[in-house]
Amino acid sequence: MSWIQKLYETYEQCAGTVEPIGAKLWPVSHLVKQAHIEVVLDAKGNLKKGRIRKLDAAESETMIPATEDSASRSGAKVAPHPLCDEVSYCAPDSMPSEKFAAYIDLLTAWCNSEYAHPKAQAILSYIEKRSLRNDLAEAGIFPLTFTNRQGQKVKVADDKIFIRWRIEEIETPCSGTWQDSSLIAAWTGFDSACNAEDGICMVTGQSSRIAKKHARFVRYPGDGGKLISSNDSDGYTYRGRFTDGKEDYGKQACTVGFDVTQKSHNALRWLIDAQGYRHDYQAIVSWAVSGAPLPNPIKNTLDLFGIDSSDIEASPIPVGTGQNFALRLKKAIAGYSAKLDPNEDVIVMGLDSATPGRMAITFYRELKGSELLERIEKWHSNYAWHQNFGKERHFVGAPSPADIAEAAYGARIDVQLKKSTVERLLPCILDGAKIPFDLVRSTAARVKVVVASVMQPTAE
Repeated sequence: MSWIQKLYETYEQCAGTVEPIGAKLWPVSHLVKQAHIEVVLDAKGNLKKGRIRKLDAAESETMIPATEDSASRSGAKVAPHPLCDEVSYCAPDSMPSEKFAAYIDLLTAWCNSEYAHPKAQAILSYIEKRSLRNDLAEAGIFPLTFTNRQGQKVKVADDKIFIRWRIEEIETPCSGTWQDSSLIAAWTGFDSACNAEDGICMVTGQSSRIAKKHARFVRYPGDGGKLISSNDSDGYTYRGRFTDGKEDYGKQACTVGFDVTQKSHNALRWLIDAQGYRHDYQAIVSWAVSGAPLPNPIKNTLDLFGIDSSDIEASPIPVGTGQNFALRLKKAIAGYSAKLDPNEDVIVMGLDSATPGRMAITFYRELKGSELLERIEKWHSNYAWHQNFGKERHFVGAPSPADIAEAAYGARIDVQLKKSTVERLLPCILDGAKIPFDLVRSTAARVKVVVASVMQPTAE
C-alpha cells in the first residue's frame, strides 16, 4: 500500500499550494463533470429570465459535490449528486420519479442541516417549484447538440443533459456553485457528518470513515478503470476465507479510510493531468512528494532542455558538440538539483488496463531525489547521439522510450507493442539495466534497410 500512502502525503503537501484547488486538485467528496447547461437564479431561488444558456466545451468542466455512491454510479442505478445533476434527476418528464425523489431528499437533508448553504437553499427553493423542465423548453434547450473539444457536434439525450447552477447574490461576487469555496466546505462537512467513524484505515493506522467504493476517472475524463475494485458479496470474495457480511465492506481483509483514498486518487489524477505520459490506456507519471519539479524520465533530451524541435536553428554540425551537450546536460540537472532535496522521496508509477473497468499498477519505483537525477543524467549522457530534424537542423541528445519504440518497430507500431516497449525501457532509465537486445537488433535491422535504400545506385 506504499503507493497510496505516498499519494496521500503528496496531496497533503500540495493542497495548500494549488490555486484554486478545485481547478486541478479535486477536494474530497467532489468530482468534475462536463455540464451542458447553466441556469442562473437569484438568492431566493427565482429564475432570472433569459439566463439559461448552453455551454461550450471550453467552459463546460464543472466541480460538483458528490456522494460516495453518486461518484461511482453507472447504468440504471439511482444515486443523485446533491446539487448539479442530469435533467432526469432535476426535472424528470413524468411524476412520480424515483430519481427526482432521491435528488430532492438529499438536497433537502443538506439544506436542513447545520451545514446548509444559501446557494444550496436557493436551488432547493427553485427545484421544489418543479418548473425546470418547462423553463428549459421555453429557452429552446431541447433538443441539445453539444460541440466537444474536438469540434464534433454530439446530440445529447434530453434526460442526459447536465445542469449546473449560478446563484447571483448582491453581497457575494462569486456566483458559480463550482467557484464558491464556502459551498465546497459546506458539502464536505455535511457528507462527513453523515458517515460516522467505523473502522481502522490501514494506511494511516487511525480510526476513520472507511471507504466503501474507490475513485475512477483517474487517467482521463470518462475513465472507468479502478485501482481498487468494490467487493462483490455475490461472487467468490468471501468464500472460504472471510465471514464478513454484505455491509461490512471487507473489513476482515483490508480497509482504507475515505479521506485517504479520495485524496490519493485525486493526487494521482492531478499528477497525470499535469505531468504524466499517456498513450492509449497507459499512463506513466513521476513526482516528488513535496511537489518539487522533476525532470520527466520518459522524455527526450530536447524536452529536458526545454527546446521544441521546430526551434532548432538550421546549421552544419558544429565541432565540439559533445562537450557542449555535456555542459548543457549538467546545467539542466543542476537546475533541478537546486530545487530538489537529495533525500526527497520520488516515485515513478505506471498504470495500464486490459479492460475498461479494471486498472493495474504495471511499474512502481521509489527513489531518492539524488538517485533519480543521477540516473536520468546517466541515461541522457550514455545514450545521446546526433539526431537530424531535416537536412540542416541537428541536435545531440537521447531519444525518449516512445522514440526508441518507433525506431525499433516503425512509426505504425502496434499500440500494445509500443506500450510494452516503453515499459521495458523504464528499468533501463531508472535502474541502469541494459537495453533489451531484441530492441537493439530490430533497430539495427531497420537502419540497414534504410541505408541500403539510400546507397542503392539509381539507373541513369
